Amino acid sequence: MKISLDEAKQYVKVDGSEEDNLLTSFIMAAEEYLKDAGVTNTEAERYKIAVMILVAEWYENRGISKISDELSYSLRSLILQLR
Repeated sequence: MKISLDEAKQYVKVDGSEEDNLLTSFIMAAEEYLKDAGVTNTEAERYKIAVMILVAEWYENRGISKISDELSYSLRSLILQLR
């Protein structure tokens, strides 16, 4: 199940189009990330939530001052359920 740019913008609370290219890149990268993590169930609503969690994490923590190596418990749980 694909997440639209508008859904991502609503989730991260972004208005306007200045961040569209960045958010589109984050959506594509999140889908690739989940695929590489072994996620095969891309039709579940949980898949969309997992993509949005990744997009929000990457959008909100773009600076090098905050780097997190640890996935949130929610995201890890979703990935395991979607495999």
